[in-house]
Amino acid sequence: MAGRTHTVTNQAPPLTGYDVFTSDRALTEAVRRHLPADLREEALTELSGTGRAGGALQTQEWSGQADGNPPVLRTHDRFGHRVDEVDFHPAWHRLLGKGVSAGLTDAWSRPGGHVRRAAGFVVWTQVEAGTCGPLSTTHAAVPALRADPGLAAEWVPRLTSRVYDRELRPARLKAGVLFGTGLTEKQGGSDVRATTTVARALAEDGTYELTGHKWFCSAPMSDGFLVLARAPGGLTCFLVPRVLADGTRNVFLIQRLKDTLGDRSNACAEVEFAGTWARRVGEEGRGPAVLTGTVAAARFDRVLGSAGLMRQAVARAVHHCAYREVSGGTLVDRPLMRNVLADLAVESEATTTLGLRLAAAHDAAEGGDDREAALLRLAVPAAKYWVTKRCAPVALEAAECLGGDGYVEESGMPRLVRESPLPSFGEGAANVQALDVLRTLGREPAVLDAYLTEVGRARGADHRLDAAIRELLTELADLAAAEGRARLLAERLALVLQGALLVRYAPPEVADAFCASRLGGDGGTAFGTLPPSLDLASVVRRARPEV
Repeated sequence: MAGRTHTVTNQAPPLTGYDVFTSDRALTEAVRRHLPADLREEALTELSGTGRAGGALQTQEWSGQADGNPPVLRTHDRFGHRVDEVDFHPAWHRLLGKGVSAGLTDAWSRPGGHVRRAAGFVVWTQVEAGTCGPLSTTHAAVPALRADPGLAAEWVPRLTSRVYDRELRPARLKAGVLFGTGLTEKQGGSDVRATTTVARALAEDGTYELTGHKWFCSAPMSDGFLVLARAPGGLTCFLVPRVLADGTRNVFLIQRLKDTLGDRSNACAEVEFAGTWARRVGEEGRGPAVLTGTVAAARFDRVLGSAGLMRQAVARAVHHCAYREVSGGTLVDRPLMRNVLADLAVESEATTTLGLRLAAAHDAAEGGDDREAALLRLAVPAAKYWVTKRCAPVALEAAECLGGDGYVEESGMPRLVRESPLPSFGEGAANVQALDVLRTLGREPAVLDAYLTEVGRARGADHRLDAAIRELLTELADLAAAEGRARLLAERLALVLQGALLVRYAPPEVADAFCASRLGGDGGTAFGTLPPSLDLASVVRRARPEV
């Protein structure tokens, strides 16, 4: 029996038993906005099912179990045979299976597929971000495989399947497969030109034997991998199956799993190839070009992942403050806390709105829209640079809204804080993205035209946005020797695009707060410094999850 002094009061109920999708107004509105009417209701129903699964108590318990029981490498069996397998907690398999069945590797084979998948990815990142790693690399493998129609016909239907089959066996015997990537080498970092993994041609056309070392190999439990190696004709992309057609294991030596800051439920490995069988993807010497679409898709997923992590952090903070009582009222009604929560909510909504707009651009580009494709080539690296940089500050500030409880593992906030830096590190850190923005502007005039057309649709609606567009045009007029300010340029491109989208699509109070603080300079550098004259209460109410 609890003692008299142990009565627990003034605690928020758990944020569970709710629909993660429908309680996110910015996300649901974006899906409605960007999907054709004939797809809308089906998509909303499907996404609501994913959202209810994500908010269920059972799923949240699995999430904690997967994070608390990281994968374990098993290099040999009991008899000393090399097996190179990664063992995961059963909760991991349940969560990954639900992600596959929700269509999170299936954007390419259905109308509106990128918008639908992007929204689902934002939802599932809030459940267990680690499982989103293999979902992302599997999804992103499709553009590279399209370089070889034969490989695409064989593998893409399995990549986009909604069947999760965890067993290692020949792909021809499986209804669904997962893919990983092995691009980075310890001596090369992000510079793939320094790749030393060697590919030697075999007798059968298009087949090779690989020898080398990969410093980062994502999702090492997968069925296949996209790998860069140096063939006689230059740097080339290869498909490395985990199990060969005759059922024998390919040579895939997992030396160790990385011990990472966050993403604890996921596995990233260091691997050796020693006479490893591989199939060429595309022509020899065209490896980086073949992987262009794959890299872009993976980078875009980091934007969506940031949107999911931000949203979950803000939802938990607002939920807590809506129940927490202080000085005779709820914490959410205190002017200073309301300012902090509103500021966080604005950042979250800006990221979600941008992410779904770019998902719609992917769908349009798939349909042959060259202007939307050009917009993506500039907007994806700019967004990847900026919004992933904002993810960690949002998660940390949201955790602080819970006071000391936010520093305790059981609150769930520390896990979000640990996850939040990863989107910025993955698929090229900040400088890589900023330099890509600069190179794209210098090489492709069409991308700037597409960008200015997009932001120009909001001109005249807000004087602070108009001023920011003019200042950006001045910056863009002189790109000579611009490397030293590449980060600032990428930041401004992203902010102006976010502002233009919010002015067009968000409620006036959200757009007003964003333009005042992010474009107009009316606020401080920390969260919670919005002009108090804004309608902050409405911003916070919009961000509150309905339980």
